[in-house]
Amino acid sequence: MSEQKTVGVVGLGLIGGSFVKAYHAAGWRVLAKNRTKSTLDFAMLAGDVDGELTNENVGTCDLVLVTIFPEASIEAIREFAPYFGKKPVVMDCCGTKRTVCEACFAIAEEYGFLYVGGHPMAGTQFSGYRSAEVNLYREQPMVIVPPRYDDIFLLDRVKELLKPAGFSHISVTTAEKHDQMIAFTSQMAHVVSSAYVKSPTAMLHHGFSAGSYRDLTRVARLNPPMWAELFIENKDFLLFELDGLLDRITAYRNAIENDDTEELTRLLEEGRKRKIEVDG
Repeated sequence: MSEQKTVGVVGLGLIGGSFVKAYHAAGWRVLAKNRTKSTLDFAMLAGDVDGELTNENVGTCDLVLVTIFPEASIEAIREFAPYFGKKPVVMDCCGTKRTVCEACFAIAEEYGFLYVGGHPMAGTQFSGYRSAEVNLYREQPMVIVPPRYDDIFLLDRVKELLKPAGFSHISVTTAEKHDQMIAFTSQMAHVVSSAYVKSPTAMLHHGFSAGSYRDLTRVARLNPPMWAELFIENKDFLLFELDGLLDRITAYRNAIENDDTEELTRLLEEGRKRKIEVDG
């Protein structure tokens, strides 16, 4: 019979809470740390968490997942750094990677533990432990930023440790490439959704909206402090995407204002073809 594995989770919001539930369901011992003690107490009372993650037991973990804001993640990893030892793989789960990875690779080198950047590509419009789902990551992608890209044994080890979450596949990239792509696939969508729903007409939409409205506004129910921090940390790539979007929106607006049906049709057809091309 194999020895029971242990996961440590820092942060019991939607992301951390969903990891807790997934690893608990897989039979792992789960230790957790959370800023709000009442949330940790609730998770322990529910049976999802076996004990508090501390300096004394963090070194017994096989995997430590840090699932809080970027700057807070760096601070948490720095505080635990003298106590990790050689056993755990330490992974943050932040939505941007350059700032966190640069800081944490240096901390890991200083203290001799193994750190890997991570970003689970899953979530909902809700937040908090009560919104956590045991299957949140099932069949969803995971992106990792390892310290070395030619270490097959490291990648196999990380994949094995992430199995309880149920990811469909794991992509390996650099912090820079991750942040460039995430500005387009996630961050710009959140900005657009937040801005779109601020129209005064939104208060009157009931009975006049269906899938288009629902899909476009879903992520406006975001965590404002977290996303503001992510946007500022990734401002170069996000501003590039937003500036391009503003140019494209202006082209549509001009065609509509000028009753230019031919140009508007061309723009719409161009977008239709691009969607087909992108989706393959």
